[in-house]
Amino acid sequence: MDLNFSGPLTRVVVVEETTQVGQARREALRVAAEAGFNEIDAGRVALAATEMATNLWRHGGGGRMTLSVIAGACGQGVELCTFDRGPGFVLAQCLQDGYSTGGSQGLGMAAIARQARVMEAWSDARGSIVVVRIHPERAPRDADLAYGAVRLPMKHELACGDAWHLRVQDQKLALTVIDGLGHGALAAEASEGGVRVLAALPTADSAVDAINDLHAALSGSRGGAAAVACVSPESGDIDYAGVGNIAGSLLIGDTSRGMASMPGIVGVQYRKAQAFSLHAPAGTLLVMHSDGLQARWSLRDYPGLQHRHPALVVAVLQRDFDRGRDDVCVVALRVGAFR
Repeated sequence: MDLNFSGPLTRVVVVEETTQVGQARREALRVAAEAGFNEIDAGRVALAATEMATNLWRHGGGGRMTLSVIAGACGQGVELCTFDRGPGFVLAQCLQDGYSTGGSQGLGMAAIARQARVMEAWSDARGSIVVVRIHPERAPRDADLAYGAVRLPMKHELACGDAWHLRVQDQKLALTVIDGLGHGALAAEASEGGVRVLAALPTADSAVDAINDLHAALSGSRGGAAAVACVSPESGDIDYAGVGNIAGSLLIGDTSRGMASMPGIVGVQYRKAQAFSLHAPAGTLLVMHSDGLQARWSLRDYPGLQHRHPALVVAVLQRDFDRGRDDVCVVALRVGAFR
């Protein structure tokens, strides 16, 4: 499988009342068009978005929906994610036609599941999160890729200074996260310029080579922080290099191992990018994020979450640890799942 994918901006729709359900549906249709869905597949996305948004205000006390284009093994898909403030639910029960927690006909969750290749849910004292991934009907059953990502601008900003890129080529995976210095349009110009350079490279180089390429590409911009993880899915060997405050972690079983970055600003000045060699057995969760997410998080506080779909992990982390005063980018993937 070859993949060259630059993470798009995550869209957000607030759903606090029934009139906003239509907005969620329209936004879902736009995202489906960006993913290249035909009319029938776009209709499936619209149906799922309508049901999920309806559940937000009817059962969850209101909340928000995020929408994004996602990479698949054979083309692009659409991810819909809802965050509510409700009392929670058990997904297995709600997938039964006729079961309802609030007096409805109880058909919505099952209808959503019929459109989805992935459907995951998490409920706790802070509310519930539902993640749905929809791929074209013609796509193979294993079209979904075991990764999750969110890329959101700071509140009241349109441009996001954080960016990420994923490349799979020649049995090697390269994941890059860039945080343009500051926020707003100039930060976005720096980070997106770096991503464009990575996407245009003929091969996925070593982590240090990628950092050096980014340094040259960001010269003349305000620069930023960047980190690159090059993973060999077959062996689990990881070549990692970072400059600035991009955080990287490997979650292996009950342990978490941080990945070090060197001081400096890519595109402006740093002494030298240093490579670190690590090993991650198949099933390890690799998480990388900008400093828009608090660094002091632990999945030990969320029993069982580490082994769920990475998209659900990313959603929980963003909900609970977003600083709220900066752009935020979080990417997680399952080592060994990209072959």
